[in-house]
Amino acid sequence: MGYGHADKIAGLAGTPAAGRGKPTPAVDAALYRRDDVRRLLAERDIAALYRVLKDAGVTQRQIAELTGQSQSEVSEILAGRRVLAYDLLVRIAEGLGIPRELMGLSYGGSDAYGEEVTVSDPLEGVTDEMLRRHFVAGLAAAAFGRPLLAGLLDPAPTPTGIPLPSRLSLGDVTEVRAGTEQLRSLARRYGGQADIVDAVANRAMQLLSVPADDAVQRSLRSALSELREFAGWCCFDQRAYDNARTHFTDAVGLAREANDPYRVAYALFHAGCMIEERGHPNDALKLFQLGLFKLSESRDPRAPALEAWLQVDSASAYAHLGYPDRARSELAAAWDVWQPPHENDRGGMEWVTALVERDLGRLDVAERFAASSVRHWGATGNRRDAALPAITLAELHVMAGEPRGLAMAKIAIDTVALLHSVRAHERLEPLAVALEARRSGDARELARTARQVATVRV
Repeated sequence: MGYGHADKIAGLAGTPAAGRGKPTPAVDAALYRRDDVRRLLAERDIAALYRVLKDAGVTQRQIAELTGQSQSEVSEILAGRRVLAYDLLVRIAEGLGIPRELMGLSYGGSDAYGEEVTVSDPLEGVTDEMLRRHFVAGLAAAAFGRPLLAGLLDPAPTPTGIPLPSRLSLGDVTEVRAGTEQLRSLARRYGGQADIVDAVANRAMQLLSVPADDAVQRSLRSALSELREFAGWCCFDQRAYDNARTHFTDAVGLAREANDPYRVAYALFHAGCMIEERGHPNDALKLFQLGLFKLSESRDPRAPALEAWLQVDSASAYAHLGYPDRARSELAAAWDVWQPPHENDRGGMEWVTALVERDLGRLDVAERFAASSVRHWGATGNRRDAALPAITLAELHVMAGEPRGLAMAKIAIDTVALLHSVRAHERLEPLAVALEARRSGDARELARTARQVATVRV
């Protein structure tokens, strides 16, 4: 971008600042000293920033050219669409010559969750540990309403050309919830669906710009939080971690804005599960504990079941950290408050309990819970999640050298092969290890098949 794009900035533009190989216009320092502008920059209120520029005579077209956006995107932002993606925030800052620190985009020294989250440039020299730490901190910040890095990648392009309603009603919110449930049913049956749900979730965010009364707006944010959390889980299921982080963080922020502590806790819970499965139980515990804290503020009738979920996954994290007494204590507490709302929850609770008992070395107890989980999930049509305890049950039987183990392993492998769930495919690896330890020709052949299925990208 050259200087010509910033001609209309006039009093706002000063000397060009060094950019990525080409100069970018710098906003005059006097503008930064204005308290109202510093506040909106700190809050990353891009809509308000664009209005300031428009008042100074900058057109939407010029803003689009400076920031690398389309004119329709600028128009959507001016209409109220929130800018959450880190990449886009950086482009806006650089395009308008805004020092990153004024928008909380420069790398800060604190990594304590609950404090302000800042990042320098995720495209250069960033590690998975840095992304994870900022993700954990960002979720905590979102839950408590502090400035945060809400996304690390731009969301999928928002479809254009389909008009939004002129005003929202509770009926529109009901449609969002119903659509989420239909997509959830599809994902449970086949796995995956991340591409579809990601696009739907990003499109649905445009509803925030449609006029509605306060009650409808709160209900909408709660419904969008549920949709974004579900999108995060689908992305995690297909190992699209950057997209999953963005969706989970947005889900927490939307639920907080809706004053819905149950949905805040629910999003924190699933984000923690993702982090734990990636091998970071200590970070997962932080999110589970934050979830329990937020859940204490909720009067939702589903809260006891979610409390049990948070505790049973805390037990899993403690087991992975080498604290068996704490793991057993959390496990007992989880079952004390457990109130299963439906068979999907019962099957899931039993499966995680089976994993904890397995990790604690109580294989007989683990086998009973895994078998019960298979039975409960088998009655729901939830093929994606039913495959997980089936893998665990087969693994336990193979490890014990039981005759049924090989047949159970084959059924589990064949079931997973039909799913679009990368998560389920990858979970075949421990089963393959157990099969190889049997040393028989049939077992080794099944192990090879399990590894082939585990590495198929779906």
